[in-house]
Amino acid sequence: MSKKFGLGKGLGALIPEDDSIETKEAKNTNTISMNKIKPNKEQPRIYFDNEKIVELSTSIKEHGLIQPLILKKDEDCYSIIAGERRWRAAKMAGLKEVPAIIMDLDEEKLLEVSLIENIQREDLNAIEEGKAYQRLLNDFKLTQEELSKKIGKSRTAISNTMRLLQLDNRVQNYIIESVLSEGHGRALLGLEDKENQYKTAQLVIDENLSVRETEKIVKKINEEENENNKSNEEKKINPYYKDLQNRLQNYFGTKVKLNNKNNKGKIEIEYYSEEDLQRIIEIINL
Repeated sequence: MSKKFGLGKGLGALIPEDDSIETKEAKNTNTISMNKIKPNKEQPRIYFDNEKIVELSTSIKEHGLIQPLILKKDEDCYSIIAGERRWRAAKMAGLKEVPAIIMDLDEEKLLEVSLIENIQREDLNAIEEGKAYQRLLNDFKLTQEELSKKIGKSRTAISNTMRLLQLDNRVQNYIIESVLSEGHGRALLGLEDKENQYKTAQLVIDENLSVRETEKIVKKINEEENENNKSNEEKKINPYYKDLQNRLQNYFGTKVKLNNKNNKGKIEIEYYSEEDLQRIIEIINL
């Protein structure tokens, strides 16, 4: 079995597919002291589920750490490229040393591999994933098309995930902590005001609302805001023009809108049928 290293190939591209110590690849596995291993400062994951780490730790106590970590030599210690969750669980399990594969990567490649590896393993929540995409696009000057090919996801999926970064930071944290789903986040993007996003998110959590119910609330809030904006616009009308608009409405017996700006504007007279139009024409005496 030949070794395959590189980006866009999943974890199997970085470590042996066969866990047996008899495989050829296993000869490249080292045993590294836990004291010499440190987290990758460029780690894209923000949130680690402690319950899952405890579960993994229990498994490691029983069976040992089967899958090696992927490390990079960093002066007198090693940085984690892939496997921080396993490393945390191994520490919790009391392991003094762990199996690891050492890769020689520069800082740029280290970040790129860490980001892509987490994305492919689906270890990231939607917010972390969006930030990972953003960093890959910005730091490595990738296009969305190039990123799409690297990680095997469509450009639309990448764009939709990155849009979640437009949410209020507090709402983003709810998604990171799995209090809200990615679907809830997409629905809340329908609100432009970030404070509204946050308040609505709290309501969704308190009422345990579904994504569909959240979409309905967002729609209702936007409709109410539109109505309020219309009312505010009407209040801003110069009293003289407001009085004139009322007199025109009374004269024509229908809704009349007087739009005035810098002493110029237009008069809109509404009608609701052919007969209504004919009635208005007769009033104008055309």
